[in-house]
Amino acid sequence: MLAPGDRAPDFQVPDQFGSVLDLAEVRQRSVAVVTFFPFAFSPVCGDEIRALQELHEELRAASRPIEVIGIAADSKYTLAAWSRDAGVTFSLGSDFWPHGQVAEAYGVLDEKHGVAERAVFVISRTGTIVSSRQVARSAARDFQLDIASAMSAFQEG
Repeated sequence: MLAPGDRAPDFQVPDQFGSVLDLAEVRQRSVAVVTFFPFAFSPVCGDEIRALQELHEELRAASRPIEVIGIAADSKYTLAAWSRDAGVTFSLGSDFWPHGQVAEAYGVLDEKHGVAERAVFVISRTGTIVSSRQVARSAARDFQLDIASAMSAFQEG
């Protein structure tokens, strides 16, 4: 798994809206909180995506220059259905084909099961990983720590 201080690999993947999600483009305007999900529609991922949506709304309302991005090895069609079901308005990138390529670049691909580990990376506008962490697949993340790291990264420039 990539660590703080490492260069974050840029990626371009389709999102649930049919657009190209380009990390380099996102970094031009904001700090990125890149969150890997093992399975769309699973109970733990469902709880997490709703929590992230709430944080995303709070960040937008406060005009915070932080962009939340979800990545899963599901197709863009699955992610579109998941985002509609959960009311998600932030980008969900499909790491479906080549399968798990983004997760692999970040060192969080479980090759045996073909899914991403439950990991999150805060990436500065310069492309440096500010914080990274991984939790057990069965455990939900509290994203407040990641948002605090993102705020600190933005304030540092």
